Amino acid sequence: MNTRPTSDDGSQFLTQLGQHTAQPASPEEARLERVPAPERGRNYVVRFTAPEFTSLCPVTGQPDFAHIVIDYIPDEWIVESKSLKLFLTSFRNHGAFHEKCSVQIATTLVDLLKPVWLRIGAYWYPRGGMPIDVFWQTGAPPEGVWIPAQDVPGYRGRG
Repeated sequence: MNTRPTSDDGSQFLTQLGQHTAQPASPEEARLERVPAPERGRNYVVRFTAPEFTSLCPVTGQPDFAHIVIDYIPDEWIVESKSLKLFLTSFRNHGAFHEKCSVQIATTLVDLLKPVWLRIGAYWYPRGGMPIDVFWQTGAPPEGVWIPAQDVPGYRGRG
């Protein structure tokens, strides 16, 4: 029985929040959901941080780990966070290079949300002795919007 109160916030159309939801086997099987932005017409930044993101190397099958920060300014839609968590964890058994995973996450969100602005910072931990960080954004952010620094330090090793 769905005990979610009815409202006009769009939550009545969500299929995963408040429900048992099986982990998607791949990003292609994951279902990102969105609801209307509650503050349409205002420029504000929404940040999601995934400090334990994992995917697989497409060549060796070994796990890759990253700290991912997604910032966006909504237009008409915001992403529902449980669906985003399931989408991100669906990469755990997905084989792709760091660059592909990072940009795929960002462009999938852009396609779904059509945000005013979006950026991703993907800070990958080293394999083979070299970290690979991937950054992508839709363009310049609107003037006058406070965009906080991502503040993820570069990999330093033991030093």
